[in-house]
Amino acid sequence: MTTLLEIDSEIRTKAASSTPILLPATRLRSLLNDGTCRPVPCCWDGLTAKLIASAGFEIAFMSGFCVSAARGFPDCQLVSYEEMKQSATMITSSLSSLASSPSSAPIPVIGDGDTGYGGGMNVKRTVKGYAQAGLAAVMIEDQTMPKRCGHVDGKEVVSREIAFERIRAACKARDELRGSQLGDILILARTDARIISMDEAIYRCQKFREIGADITFLEAPETVEEMQRYCDEVEGPKMANLMENGKTPLLPLPELEKMGFAISVHPLSLLSTMVKGCEETLQDMKQDKDLTPHMLPSFKRLKTVVGFDAYFEEEKQLLEERGKEGNEEEKEKGEGRKRKRS
Repeated sequence: MTTLLEIDSEIRTKAASSTPILLPATRLRSLLNDGTCRPVPCCWDGLTAKLIASAGFEIAFMSGFCVSAARGFPDCQLVSYEEMKQSATMITSSLSSLASSPSSAPIPVIGDGDTGYGGGMNVKRTVKGYAQAGLAAVMIEDQTMPKRCGHVDGKEVVSREIAFERIRAACKARDELRGSQLGDILILARTDARIISMDEAIYRCQKFREIGADITFLEAPETVEEMQRYCDEVEGPKMANLMENGKTPLLPLPELEKMGFAISVHPLSLLSTMVKGCEETLQDMKQDKDLTPHMLPSFKRLKTVVGFDAYFEEEKQLLEERGKEGNEEEKEKGEGRKRKRS
């Protein structure tokens, strides 16, 4: 009988000799600092996250707008911290199932943390909770509560002092995670202060970096000149938010990269496609039209996407292992019977 100490020693030996698994934050950090601007689609559940990873994207973003929509609400902070954390866990677990080997890491996911869901202590809880859920970064913003989508009317921002307090609390939570070696997460600091002026928005982003934010995001610049000014005057990795029919110009990746952006998030592309596809299919269904030729993927493709192929392959391996164990057990019993006869 193998003892617990022997099992522990075997685990330590294997861990020391194997390739270390990169933390999500570590992988994201390396992607942000190689001078490339990467497209980042937004997800809201396990299926959309798997679709993004399977399509070859290197980063995904859990959007508060999309998670809220999937739960039947507008993006006006009607969805709680616990609900967002639950969605984050679903997303990271789904992506982990795609890993091809124990040493391979799923694509990193940035999570929308809204305003941090309260004061400084709430912000710290949000940061640590998102890290525990397996996210690579958390976005904390300076809107008043309840916040709303950055491209709709009626939003307001908090004072500089409160905005800086939120980012300071977020950075402190990150540093506590690193110091205790319990995890890591990057801080993405967002400002919506463009509603006041570009000067104010840029100042806040500069201050966020001084405080310790890993990435900054100036929401809703309205011209190419404003986007370039942001990149020129704020150092460090920066995020562009390219929303179809939004306020910010939709620029190609090479131009964004030349400006100085590290990631280009597409917040509503998948959700909008899903809504349009569902509405059109429902109308055709209502009119008793044949949906198969042009609207639907094959059933074979659908099974692959949701994970049946991977499931059956793993199930087959488990059954084969069980068969081998059964053969070994029968062999041992046979040898025992021979010894008794002799």
